[in-house]
Amino acid sequence: MTRIDKRFQALRAKGRKAFVTYMMASDPDDATALQIMQGLPQAGVDIIELGMPFTDPMADGPTIQAAAQRALAQGGSVTRTLDMVREFRRRDDETPVVLMGYYNPIYARPGGVDQFLTDAVAAGVDGLIVVDLPPEEDDELCLPAGRAGLNFIRLATPTTDDRRLPAVVRNTSGFVYYVSVTGITGGPAANAAEIAPEVARIQKAADLPVVVGFGISTPEAAGQIAAIADGCVVGSAIVKRIGEGRPVPEILDFVRDLAQGAHRG
Repeated sequence: MTRIDKRFQALRAKGRKAFVTYMMASDPDDATALQIMQGLPQAGVDIIELGMPFTDPMADGPTIQAAAQRALAQGGSVTRTLDMVREFRRRDDETPVVLMGYYNPIYARPGGVDQFLTDAVAAGVDGLIVVDLPPEEDDELCLPAGRAGLNFIRLATPTTDDRRLPAVVRNTSGFVYYVSVTGITGGPAANAAEIAPEVARIQKAADLPVVVGFGISTPEAAGQIAAIADGCVVGSAIVKRIGEGRPVPEILDFVRDLAQGAHRG
């Protein structure tokens, strides 16, 4: 079992839903990003999604695009992202860490996929979300990641119909990430009543936890979404505060409020 599997097992035993947060590595700089990341578990975060900076993020809205640009300006890279995970693991060997990003920086890195997977496992990474690799390309990264012991987490969306869903979930592990709105991160608010039937449909098809992200920015929304899924993800609302230069304790207080909302769900 990976750390992700163990975390969901522990949450189920407590009757609690998962609260997942997203942040960008090296944003606004390496030291501050690490300080925030180290504070997330104490603020109630169950799983951390860590963005790998990239120049052309197709699924991300302006807030996360700006975070990627800030990180790149600081020298952010896949290697620096793995360094951040490695440093995080010096204090925390239990909280699952999922790298989220795009295939190009992995493919273009010296050593390619094999070296990336070796380095990711050594650093303490637990899973991958690579949004621009469809199921038809599972041989590229998904299947090698599974053989390396990493969960490969696939996204399902409002346009993933019953014909497409089996392919989406076939080699997925850890959990399924349901994108609650059609569009990019930081967009319209998620609607729990509309999402609930989709979550149930995916849970039945995948036999995996379903975590809902996109369009969640308040403790109330986190609780409403967590109530109808196995967990929820908040990203842009946190990244926005990082971009505004808010003090780290203030950012973590905001995360704590979100976590309380999600766990009430």
